[in-house]
Amino acid sequence: MVQIKLREEYIKLGQAIKAAGLVASGADAKSEILEGNVKVNGQVETQRGKKLHDGDIVEYDGQQIKIIK
Repeated sequence: MVQIKLREEYIKLGQAIKAAGLVASGADAKSEILEGNVKVNGQVETQRGKKLHDGDIVEYDGQQIKIIK
C-alpha cells in the first residue's frame, strides 16, 4: 500500500493516483477515473476532482493508496 501524506487539507483523486506513480500522466489518470477503474473507500468514483482526506483509501489496478495527514 502506497501512502500519500497530505500537505494541505485534501488532495484531488487524479493528483493522488499520479503522485503515487500508478499512472504516467494526468491525462492517463483522467481516462482511468472516467472509465470507472478507480475506487474510493470501496465505491467506484468517476470524478477526478474528488477531494480525498485523511484516512481515505483509493484502489486502482490491484494497488491501494492510503491518504494520511
